[in-house]
Amino acid sequence: MLQYCKKKYVLPVVAAGLLFVGAGFKDDFFEIAKQIEIFTEVFKAVNMNYVDETNPGEMMDKAIKSMLSDLDPYTNYFNEQDVVKFKINSTGEYTGIGAMITRKEGKVIVREPYKGYPADKAGLKAGDEIIQIGDINLEDYKDDASQLMRGGKNAKIDIKYKRQGKIIATQIVLEEVEIKAVPFFGKIDDKTGYIVLTQFNRKASSETKEALEQLKRDGAERIILDLRGNPGGLLNEAVNICNLFVAKGETIVTTKSKIEKHNNTYKTQKDPVDLTIPLAILVDGKSASASEIVSGALQDLDRAVIIGSRSFGKGLVQRPIDLTYGTQVKVTISRYYTPSGRCIQALDYQHKDKDGKAIRTDASKYNAFKTKGGRTVYDGGGIQPDIELEETKLSAVTEALQKNDGIFDYATAYYYKNPTLGDKIPVITDADYADFKLFLKNEKFSYDTETELALKKTIEAAKKEKIDEVINTEYQQLALALQKSEENQLNKNQKEIKNLLIDEIIKRYQYKEGLYQYYTKNNSEIKKAVTLLSNTSDYNKILKK
Repeated sequence: MLQYCKKKYVLPVVAAGLLFVGAGFKDDFFEIAKQIEIFTEVFKAVNMNYVDETNPGEMMDKAIKSMLSDLDPYTNYFNEQDVVKFKINSTGEYTGIGAMITRKEGKVIVREPYKGYPADKAGLKAGDEIIQIGDINLEDYKDDASQLMRGGKNAKIDIKYKRQGKIIATQIVLEEVEIKAVPFFGKIDDKTGYIVLTQFNRKASSETKEALEQLKRDGAERIILDLRGNPGGLLNEAVNICNLFVAKGETIVTTKSKIEKHNNTYKTQKDPVDLTIPLAILVDGKSASASEIVSGALQDLDRAVIIGSRSFGKGLVQRPIDLTYGTQVKVTISRYYTPSGRCIQALDYQHKDKDGKAIRTDASKYNAFKTKGGRTVYDGGGIQPDIELEETKLSAVTEALQKNDGIFDYATAYYYKNPTLGDKIPVITDADYADFKLFLKNEKFSYDTETELALKKTIEAAKKEKIDEVINTEYQQLALALQKSEENQLNKNQKEIKNLLIDEIIKRYQYKEGLYQYYTKNNSEIKKAVTLLSNTSDYNKILKK
């Protein structure tokens, strides 16, 4: 997401409808006016003649959002209420509880309390289900529950939560919450510094700079920058972070659009901190947007070796535009390109398959580009690492366990079964893993694979057609075969699942800080980066220095 100045469009009446007047569609003036007039006539006719009462506001809201959903996931419409919620969420004038909260199957779940913040001080733990805030019972509350946990500094909020079947009451005292962009940095060995960058907020580059300078003062002669799982953020912060390692005046990223004013080139503006310190950057499939700008630019400039797996491929640029009546639309206006000319975007939303899903470029059609020093790199969406590691690519069953909270829920159960683990590193034995598989079975965990979903739809359709008893034997055989296949996948991918279980369990006892400390000694990607940076010959060979 980029930070741009906002522009307001006036909506003049044209015939019976409304017309947006902008440079992007001057050539289609008549066609746009025609379609708006048709839509307005339909909207008016339905609302005036439909047999039951209609809600024009809700109908229009759904119509606009459905229309935009056919473009890409990032072009969105915000009605008046949406805009107010966004402002509440983004302004620094409000305080919070200092925890990641999600809604799962209608339940409000604490995903992660941050150490030392209000939720942590009030005793909340990962896995707790918040059931009441103040006088409001959340069972039937459909709006954003996080809005109920905001207010002025030192405001007190009474909540009730469910933990392991017990209902507990507590009080949260709000305070200013500022989540660090760099939650951890430190030395892995005498010469290797490690910096974790989790988001590109307004302090991302300043915190990264402080960490880099401190590590250099502490004797670090090489740096690992960890961008794994970083979803991105502000473009200017990505440029400034690159500027820590490259000279003033270097092109970091360009944006290209059919509209000339959206074509921009972003260059470094400051003097660097260190032009020569060896640098390795870790990325994975969840490194997106600004993370891809940093890793892609420093790869193209031959300034860093990229390690891990291909990044997400989010290369579309959005701009918010204010509309009338306090509404807003966020529009995709251009695409990102790295210094060598590679497009970061992976999915082509203009071309979709028979199921309506955006098409990803086939590997056989990737285009070659040259880095500043003449190395060959490829497009195809996202950033392809110089050193690809198989262990960073998760299997389908592991992704399902993460997506549907199989690992998260088991870690919750493990935590309360083992209350005295403390600062010790958990060891997931074969017996523990067998217990994990039994837990999934008892909880009737759903992997939601395409096969599993198709089988569920089949039996549901059979019940409607009252033929389920006829096909029940065959259905049960297929269900058992699918269950056996999933069991085999759990056994086959035991190592990677055990590693993720350990990661999640460590966070329960030692917070994220403990997990990063564990990574510095045990994470395979970090070990690979340390080995590479320690071998100057191999490092220079990759960069062709």
